[in-house]
Amino acid sequence: MTTSETAIASGTGTGIGGSPRRPDGVAKVSGEFAYSSDLWHEDMLWGATLRSPHPSARVTAIDFGEALALPGVHAVLTHRDVPGLNRYGLEHPDQPVLAEDVVRYQGEPVALVAADHPETARRALARIRVDYEVAEPVTDPERAVAGEGPELHPGGNVVRYVPIRCGDPGAPANVVVTGSYEVGMQDQAFLGPESGLAIPAEDGGVDLFVATQWLHVDRRQIVAALGLPEEKVRLTLAGVGGAFGGREDLSIQVHACLLALHTGKPVKMVYNREESFYGHVHRHPAKLHYEHGADRDGRLVYVKAKIYLDGGAYASSTPAVVANAATLGVGPYEVPNVVIDCWGTYTNNPPCGAMRGFGAVQAAFAYESQMDRLAQACGLDPVEVRLRNAMREGSVLPTGQAVDSPAPVAELLRRLENLPLPPEPAGERDLRTLPGGVSNTTHGEGVVRGVGYGVGIKNICFSEGFDDYSTARVRLGVVGGEAAATVQTAACEVGQGLVTVLGQIVRTELGVERVTILPMDTTIGNAGSTSASRQTYVTGGAVRAACLAVRSALFRRAESRFGRAGRFSLAGGKLLSTEDGVVADLVDVLGSGELDETVEWRHRPTEALDPETGAGNAHVQYGFAAHRAVVDVDVELGLVKVVSLDCAQDVGKALNPQAVLGQIQGGSAQGLGLAVMEEIQISGGRIRNPSFTDYLIPTVLDMPPMRIDVLEEADPNAPYGLRGVGEPPTISSTPAIVAAIRAATGLALTRVPVRPEHITGA
Repeated sequence: MTTSETAIASGTGTGIGGSPRRPDGVAKVSGEFAYSSDLWHEDMLWGATLRSPHPSARVTAIDFGEALALPGVHAVLTHRDVPGLNRYGLEHPDQPVLAEDVVRYQGEPVALVAADHPETARRALARIRVDYEVAEPVTDPERAVAGEGPELHPGGNVVRYVPIRCGDPGAPANVVVTGSYEVGMQDQAFLGPESGLAIPAEDGGVDLFVATQWLHVDRRQIVAALGLPEEKVRLTLAGVGGAFGGREDLSIQVHACLLALHTGKPVKMVYNREESFYGHVHRHPAKLHYEHGADRDGRLVYVKAKIYLDGGAYASSTPAVVANAATLGVGPYEVPNVVIDCWGTYTNNPPCGAMRGFGAVQAAFAYESQMDRLAQACGLDPVEVRLRNAMREGSVLPTGQAVDSPAPVAELLRRLENLPLPPEPAGERDLRTLPGGVSNTTHGEGVVRGVGYGVGIKNICFSEGFDDYSTARVRLGVVGGEAAATVQTAACEVGQGLVTVLGQIVRTELGVERVTILPMDTTIGNAGSTSASRQTYVTGGAVRAACLAVRSALFRRAESRFGRAGRFSLAGGKLLSTEDGVVADLVDVLGSGELDETVEWRHRPTEALDPETGAGNAHVQYGFAAHRAVVDVDVELGLVKVVSLDCAQDVGKALNPQAVLGQIQGGSAQGLGLAVMEEIQISGGRIRNPSFTDYLIPTVLDMPPMRIDVLEEADPNAPYGLRGVGEPPTISSTPAIVAAIRAATGLALTRVPVRPEHITGA
């Protein structure tokens, strides 16, 4: 089944397959939505963080006497004031809550202040004296793997190494292409800065209201640092202004709680934009060396690669990112012989962790660039070389895992190729359509058009044997004379529209219109992280399972009440049977009682990778997307205008068609940013551009029109046949845009983002 953009945008109804109005939509566009930075409490204090100005140094002394003496300052805390474990981390607790004897990156937290006004807190930070012995930073991941430079952590500077070995490593090929590629450090660039409010409780615990992606993992790390039992640390999700992976690690969470418990007062913390750049992880920069061998017809014989991912100062999610880059390192293609070595390293650069695409983005830029080189070497069209090697259902990955659901890579490419191209420019052009835009740099002279393609593959959900599950509670009762359902999960709504989809699932399964999604908090079991394109799959699956449990209980009650068994169904607030049609109103079946079911739902299991060969059924599901980019390039000035960015993507089942389009458009925008403008500039371990003045992100003037062709090839193993949607478009959009720039310029362009000087040679 395929759905055009026009059809998918017009989905009606409030259940599965419709596009109902988002419950938070009007409040967000009107400016009335309460984000975490809007939190307020009477008599609250303001927290602030003192950060290291050095990427590598030893702390020899801290003197905060002057800061503590400043009127309005209630507390100054250092690592000595952390009552529990002064370590945290998503996978490895290697990061100090507050620095002890060393700092490992510029921006590392060293001390905390609580004051009665944010300006007082900032003035107090300026009065804290920290003496440092500055050291030479480790900044190159390849040198870190080679063992050059000091060890930043016990055991060396390799966080994780993953080899992939498949087939014959010495297989001969008629055509060989090689290339070395580089991906810069990208920021998630969410618009809502890190923020939250911690309130001390009468039981000696703390209540934290925070913008995050994973409430329960936050709590696990917080309780270890505070030395408190879990029941005394309660988290509630506050309004989130975007995430994209950057809120999966801790930022203000422990700091705000420490200050609140120390002062006995509520403490609010809000980062400004510069501090946000220091306060969260970024996309791993990468260096990738590839060799592709093929026969004379362009069919792949082997792929060899060495991939170096810079994890920065602490591990964060680097181990999982390494696994993704390695296992997905040949792309959505059939390759009989594979040799991949992938490393994630410690350096004194800013910590890197989760960001949309999570390892697959870096690999895709390299392998798609290689596919274009292979096409040229074989005298083939770039689409044709991909079609000849395209993965399909039944294909076996280099890990030995068989793809057991539709993998319509060839279909995506064909559909994309058949979409109409934008018309060639003629006559006088609107400046807004030209490279350089309204800055009036050109009127069309020196502008060359290019077309490029990119395809990507992404694993969906958590992998490698991780116990990936979600907990959902569904209650069905009577409210105001109407059957109504209530849903509770700890799954974080970060702007992607999860609350809308969960409501659609309940309306479909229970046949009621009135559905309330309760605030997300830790009073219910874990729902996992809002990452890995997993929440609709896993929490959607949990909510569906809870609804089915409620429905079964309701049918049993109906059988008892009406003295008959039958095949019941629910629709429009009615109980129906196949024999008699409408049996009763749900209100009458429910009476004064309610049905309440809590379910812990898991997808099918995965397994760890073999440490020697990388073999194993490591992933749950795969998502596929393809892009075609059309660009205009001013070859004299090095400026690029993306004219169109069309996408074909398989989503399994579009639960909310309009939301699917939004995810594809948003993911493509972030891929465009990485292709031509987004990079955190690092020099000697220091961030040179920690602001939205100097770190550029695409605006409405940069995003081109998009034609989107959505395929719905159901995955039989997934709820409703769905596939995670959010990440695949970020993966294939970047290489497509760069391929188009190459086509326009004839340049190799082996690094992203592509800068003007890469085009002009200046």
